[in-house]
This record gives sequence, structure tokens and C-alpha cells, in this order.
Amino acid sequence: MASVLLIEDEALIQMMIADMLAELGHTVVAEASDLPSALEHATNTEFDFAVLDVLLGRASSEPVAVILTERNIPFAFASGYGAEGIPDGFQDRPLLTKPFQIDQLERCIAKLIDRS
Repeated sequence: MASVLLIEDEALIQMMIADMLAELGHTVVAEASDLPSALEHATNTEFDFAVLDVLLGRASSEPVAVILTERNIPFAFASGYGAEGIPDGFQDRPLLTKPFQIDQLERCIAKLIDRS
């Protein structure tokens, strides 16, 4: 299906999302749990779409969202805080509210792939 960049700072949640993506037939080609790694992958790795945690520790993932937008790569935010944590200018992006189920992830991916 599609290749995915997964950016999530909580190890258990990262594994859960990676498992869901695999179950849906997608391949996680890169994972990051901190901002420097996320920026590196967002800049240099080839993938079809990304799932991007809004907060990586105390750091906002907004710089990663900017890179993905510049590269014209679709992405969705994942957040346990709802839409209020989404960086300014990115409110139009799909949001997965944690914890989410596999069917919610599947619908979100369908929107991402449809947009691209």
C-alpha cells in the first residue's frame, strides 16, 4: 500500500500505531520520537504520508509539519489534547485524537491519500 513516516514520542503508542499501520497494509519506513530525528526524516526520507504527534516531549512538531507541507507530503496530526494543540495554520489537517481505533486511522489515511 503506502509508506509511512511515524513520529510519536511515547514508545508504547508508537508501537501500537506501527502495528495498526502494518495491519492496514502500510509500511512504516521511518520512526522518530524526538524533534531532531523527526526533522531529519521529514527532510531526507522518502514516504507517502506521515502520522505526526503534536508534541514531542515539550517540543512542538510544527517545524516538521512545515517541512512536510513544503515537500507536499500529506500528514495527519495525532494528539491526546484535541484540536486546541494543533499549530496555527495547520487546523485544516486531519486529527487523530488519542487513543484512537484502527478504523479511525483507516478513515484518516483514506482522507490523506485522497487529498494527495
